[in-house]
Amino acid sequence: MISQAPAFYFPAPRTQKFCSQCGTPITQRIPPDDNRVRDVCDNCGAVHYQNPRNVVGVLPVWGDKILLCRRAIEPRYNKWTLPAGFMELGETSAQGAMRETQEEAGAQIELGPLYTVIDVPHAEQVHLFYLAKVISEELFPGPESLEAGFFAIDEIPWGELAFRTVITTLEHYVEDRKRGVFPVHHYDIPVPYPKQ
Repeated sequence: MISQAPAFYFPAPRTQKFCSQCGTPITQRIPPDDNRVRDVCDNCGAVHYQNPRNVVGVLPVWGDKILLCRRAIEPRYNKWTLPAGFMELGETSAQGAMRETQEEAGAQIELGPLYTVIDVPHAEQVHLFYLAKVISEELFPGPESLEAGFFAIDEIPWGELAFRTVITTLEHYVEDRKRGVFPVHHYDIPVPYPKQ
C-alpha cells in the first residue's frame, strides 16, 4: 500500500465490493421492479444506488467585476474557477452555493437567482450556478484556494479556467450582460475534452 501525504484526499470510489450494511460481497444485477444493473447485497437485500452528485456554486459580481478563485487542490490545481463544490446532505442547493463561496473565497454575498443548470453525465454530476452580488470587496480565501480576486470581463483568464462548466457559465454571463437580461440556462456537456 502506498502512503499518501496527510493533505492528500480523494473521493471514495463509486464502485463497491462489499455491502455497507452487512459487509457481504455484493453482486451486480437488475433488482426486481427495476430496469438498471445495480450493486445488490444478496444477503440483506440492500440495493446500493449510485446517483449523480450535485455541484453548487455562484457567479459572484462586484460592480462590473467577477470574483474568481485559484484552486489549491486537485483536480485542476492552480487554475481559476467560480466558487463551487459538492452539495452536502441536509442543505439546499442555495445554502450549499453560499457555503462554498464562504469556504473558497471568504466573500460576503447576496444570493440571486439560479443561472445555469448543467448536466455533466460523463462525470456523473449536475452543476448549478447562482448569480450573486458581492457586498464587500474583502476576501478571505480558505485552504482550497491559493487566492481570490476580482476580474473585469476583459481580464477573465480564459485559458486558465478550471472546468468547462465554469467556462460556459461565464460565456453566458458575458453575452447576457450585453442585453441586460439573465435567464436560466439549462444544457449539457456530454463528453470530456480529449486528453492532451
